Amino acid sequence: MAEFYANYVVTSAVVTSTVNGHKLCFNANDLGELLGVPAEGFDVYVREDKSVLSVKQLLELTQRLAQKPNLTEPRFVQKEEMTHLHRLQF
Repeated sequence: MAEFYANYVVTSAVVTSTVNGHKLCFNANDLGELLGVPAEGFDVYVREDKSVLSVKQLLELTQRLAQKPNLTEPRFVQKEEMTHLHRLQF
């Protein structure tokens, strides 16, 4: 995992890394399929166009991604606050 993180780059929404000499490339849809989770809406997240979400939805996303269910306002979430899975996905 450390080698993956040390080598990864994101270009045009595609993650590329090298692990043990093997090149890995995937986008949000590929990752969602591999992990068995939906990837719909990733393009909205990347654009940071939050106008399509209500304040309630933004708060729920903030609480889940920041792992802080007691938050009362939506806010930017630092990568360090996210689980490893969320860091990889976002």
